[in-house]
Amino acid sequence: MNVNVNGRQLFFCSCFDISFVIPVLILFCSCHKLQESLLSSASGYSNYRGILNWCVVMLILSNARLFLENLIKYGILVDPIQVISLFLKDPYSWPALCLIIFSNVFIMAALYTERRLSVGTFGERLGTFLHLINLSTILCLPVATVLFVSSMTPVGAVFALAVYTILFLKLYSYKDVNRWCRDIRQARLAAVSRNMYYFIFAPTLCYELNFPRSPRIRKRFLLRRLFEMVFLMQLLVGLIQQWMVPTIQNSMKPFQDMDFSRMIERLLKLAVPNHLIWLIFFYWFFHSSMNFVAELMQFGDREFYRDWWNSETVTYFWANWNIPVHKWCLRHFYKPMLKRGVSKRVAQAAVFLVSAFFHEYLVSVPLKMFRLWAFMGMMVQVPLAWFVGQFLRGNYGNAAVWISLIIGQPIAVLMYVHDYYVLHVQGPSAG
Repeated sequence: MNVNVNGRQLFFCSCFDISFVIPVLILFCSCHKLQESLLSSASGYSNYRGILNWCVVMLILSNARLFLENLIKYGILVDPIQVISLFLKDPYSWPALCLIIFSNVFIMAALYTERRLSVGTFGERLGTFLHLINLSTILCLPVATVLFVSSMTPVGAVFALAVYTILFLKLYSYKDVNRWCRDIRQARLAAVSRNMYYFIFAPTLCYELNFPRSPRIRKRFLLRRLFEMVFLMQLLVGLIQQWMVPTIQNSMKPFQDMDFSRMIERLLKLAVPNHLIWLIFFYWFFHSSMNFVAELMQFGDREFYRDWWNSETVTYFWANWNIPVHKWCLRHFYKPMLKRGVSKRVAQAAVFLVSAFFHEYLVSVPLKMFRLWAFMGMMVQVPLAWFVGQFLRGNYGNAAVWISLIIGQPIAVLMYVHDYYVLHVQGPSAG
C-alpha cells in the first residue's frame, strides 16, 4: 500500500492492519508537543542574554543622545583646574591636609593607652575613659576645624571628615579587640604595637592580631587597578562637571517657584546621571581602589562587597554593598546589643540610626548647614525595609530596591543643593 505524506511516498505492506498504520502516520506527521511559551515562568527558560544585550544597547543609545544634547546645549564644561580649586581656596593654606596629618596624634594616643593597659599600668576603667576621650575628640575636632577655619572648602572638608570617620571606626575596633584579648589573657605588648599602622592603612575597619595575607604582590593586577582608578576618577569628574552640575543648576528655579511638575521632571532628569556616577564610584572605590591597597599591602581578605545588585530586600542591600562597614556594625554594635538582651528589630533600627548619624555628619558639616536630609533618608530605610520584606518578593523586591536607589539619592542631592543655594548664594546676594 502506497501513502503520500507531505510529498513523500511511503510504502506499507498490505498485510499491516489499518489500525496500526494510522497511529504510525500520526506520529510521523506530528509537529506539536505539550510545552509552555518561553516567556512564561512555567517554561523554566532562563537564557535572556540577547535581551540583556538589547537593554545595554538601548541604554548606550539613549545616554549617547542625552550626552550629545548636553554638548549642543552647554558646550564642553570639563575643567580639571576647577577641581583643584574645590580642594584649595588659598594655595598657601591646606587645612584639610593638615587635619589629616594631625590624626596621627590620635593613633599614637590609642597605641599608648593600649600599651599601658597591656602591662597593667592603667586599669580598665581608666583605659576605657581615655579611649572614649580620644574617640570623642576624633569626631569633634574636624567639626570645629571645618566650622571655624574659613579657608576649608566643602570638598576638602568631606575628604578630611571621611578620614576621621574611618579612623574613629578603626580605633573603636582596636579598643574592643584588645579588651577582648585581655579578657581571655592573650594580649601581648608586641601584638599590640607591631601592626598598628598596617591596620590603619589596610582596607578594613575590623582589627585583628593577625590578618590573612596574600603570598605575593601581583604587579599586573596592581597596574590594572591603578589604571582603573586614574581613568574612572577622570570619568567621574567629567560626568559631574558636564552632566550633573548643569542639571542641578537648572533645577533651582522650579524649587523656588514650587512648580511640582517641573520639580518631578528635574528629579527624574537628575536620577540618570546621579545613578550612573554612583555606580562608577562604587566600582572605583570598592573594587579598584580597595583591591589596589589590598594588593599593595598583601591583605588577603578581598570581600569588600557581595551581590547587592540581586537584593530582594532593603536589609540585604545594606548588608552586602559595603562589607567593611557591615562587618564593623555586626561585630562591634549589633551583636553586643543582642548580648545585652536587645531585640533584633530594635538592634537593626539602632544600626540604621548610627548610619544615619554618620551620613549626616559627612554632608552637613562640610556644607556648614544642618538640614537632616541624609539622616531622614537613612531612617526612612527602616519602614521601607519592613514594607519590602513583608509585601514584595523576588523580582518585585529587587525592583523596589533599585527604585529606592535611583530616586532616593537625587532627592537628597536636590534638597541639599537647594538649601545651600538659598543659604550661601541667594542669602548673601539678597543682603
